[in-house]
Amino acid sequence: MAQINLKHIQKIEKQRNTIHEKVHTTYTVFEMAGEKYIQFDTYGKADRENPEKISQSIQLDRGTAQFLVNLLTQEFNLK
Repeated sequence: MAQINLKHIQKIEKQRNTIHEKVHTTYTVFEMAGEKYIQFDTYGKADRENPEKISQSIQLDRGTAQFLVNLLTQEFNLK
């Protein structure tokens, strides 16, 4: 499980990129110490030994969510 650290996020150029397979994803919203969070959990591929086990989790707080909204708006030219 992880949270994005906005102090250390940076854009990089990679020589090799691939499109990943889509997997089952769930999310939950919760509050802790007066702060609201959203957590995305992705699960293993169907052919994996334990496909219902969570593979990755990422948590966003309000500041990180706003950063990602701005970044996605800019990179995908959304309005």
